[in-house]
Amino acid sequence: MEAKEEDVSLGANKFPERQPIGTAAQTHDDGKDYKEPPPAPLFEPGELTSWSFYRAGIAEFVATFLFLYITVLTVMGVLKGETKCQTVGIQGIAWAFGGMIFALVYCTAGISGGHINPAVTFGLFLARKLSLTRAVFYIIMQTLGAIAGAAVVKAFEHKNHFFEMNGGGANSVNPGYSKGSGLGAEIVGTFVLVYTVFSATDAKRSARDSHVPILAPLPIGFAVFLVHLATIPITGTGINPARSLGAAIIYNKSKAWDDHWIFWVGPFIGAALAALYHVVVIRAIPFKNK
Repeated sequence: MEAKEEDVSLGANKFPERQPIGTAAQTHDDGKDYKEPPPAPLFEPGELTSWSFYRAGIAEFVATFLFLYITVLTVMGVLKGETKCQTVGIQGIAWAFGGMIFALVYCTAGISGGHINPAVTFGLFLARKLSLTRAVFYIIMQTLGAIAGAAVVKAFEHKNHFFEMNGGGANSVNPGYSKGSGLGAEIVGTFVLVYTVFSATDAKRSARDSHVPILAPLPIGFAVFLVHLATIPITGTGINPARSLGAAIIYNKSKAWDDHWIFWVGPFIGAALAALYHVVVIRAIPFKNK
């Protein structure tokens, strides 16, 4: 019990990510001299005995739950209106997704890193910013949170059948677009998001641009907003496998599953490409002299 109390008193995490999202990412140096953060080990046994590790997972669950609750309800509200003028429209949906990411990243950055997306977690794992243990745990908690969020929306909309009528907010490739177009849209959209995450949370910026750390959640949320504006007409915009899976499981109709693989393969490829671009091209870490 004494060990647990000591662990909690340490703040955000006893075993933190090597580069969390948000302001916590920028507080590891004095703003003058920059040192490359060491890569996270593949497996860190100490995490499994730390309360902060499980607290971070709970934070990811709650954040993803709230994300699905607000965004899917917004989608239901848009589809419920008899005319576009009675609803917030596609722009409102995009703002709901981007705004919630901004708020939730800001709220959870110091606890879990504020991933709220398995693709973001995967990209940061490939860049050695967190351990495999933490990455798997986060993805599980994000997925469970998304399922719970979509389930609450269905409970609210069940009596008037709007959830079933409007596809439960599940992603699918829209008529007029091929599966290849849908996959490409998910790859590029996720690349934009994860590339923004890497850029906004780059710890080196604190040695160069002191104002950037405070604004880190803003460009991430804005990237989500812009990607949704561009790709809602194509796929409804996934770029988040947990969001796509949660809505698909609760809706559970063939329409939601026919193209579901696109909303895992696309985001994971996009995240991998963004990680590769940031680490190899932008930061050129493999080519630096040790």
